[in-house]
Amino acid sequence: MPRSKPLPAELDPSARQLLTRLRRLKDHSELTMRQLAAKTGYSARSWERYLGGTSLPPREAVEALARITGTDPVPLLALHEIAADTWDRRRTASPAHPRTEPPAPASASTPAHATDGPSGRPTEALTARPTEVPHARPTEPTPGRFPHLALVAGVAALAVALLAALLLLQRLDDDATPAAITAPPRSTAPSSPPSYTCRITRIEGHWSAGINQGRTTEIGYGDTGADVAEAQCLLRRAGISPGGIDGMFGPLTLRAVKTFQRRAGLTADGILGPHSWKALRG
Repeated sequence: MPRSKPLPAELDPSARQLLTRLRRLKDHSELTMRQLAAKTGYSARSWERYLGGTSLPPREAVEALARITGTDPVPLLALHEIAADTWDRRRTASPAHPRTEPPAPASASTPAHATDGPSGRPTEALTARPTEVPHARPTEPTPGRFPHLALVAGVAALAVALLAALLLLQRLDDDATPAAITAPPRSTAPSSPPSYTCRITRIEGHWSAGINQGRTTEIGYGDTGADVAEAQCLLRRAGISPGGIDGMFGPLTLRAVKTFQRRAGLTADGILGPHSWKALRG
């Protein structure tokens, strides 16, 4: 999805602010849609709809994007709650348009004039127009009344929700306990990535983290798995932080690999090949 593509004009402010922040996280991490799908479990087409503003991302997708970019998810989840509430209300509120009845057709026949009276004048007075009897019109709601009331109620609910979100954010900022700002897990969240533990040992003169059994498979940006976790452990042993030991070759791991390659006198291309593995294990 191009960065310059504008969001739909009909988005409410909370949804627009949420999607703008998610776009910035995605652009800052330099992840492609395919890499974003591989790391979060949601397809590339789904992310195109989410970040394009045609579909509101689920809470779990917001949490996953915050996790892989190292961002605090609490402010994003607060915005998501507000956006989800207004998003559902706008989808269900579809005011019916009153049907416009066509006017009654004019009479096709014109009253005939009676025969001239004794005075020789047309007896128009005798052929007066028939009396129009007003028909009782069914009671209908005034057009635009109920949509107007729904709009006023929606604006009031949005104002209350925004105020609650601001109070929540202020409370979270004032609270110094990390456990108080941890979002509770949901049972519908996608399965968490496997965890890795670094067990740094030296075997026959070579360092090993005990994860990928000594393989030297070439890996690069966007790769995942045990080989990436092994490299992250060895980078940390060398004094260079790759971020978390999560088996994901993301921006932080890429930066750490390039730093190590420059330090070892290798080509800093960010790809771990045989020479870089040898230097890491040496």
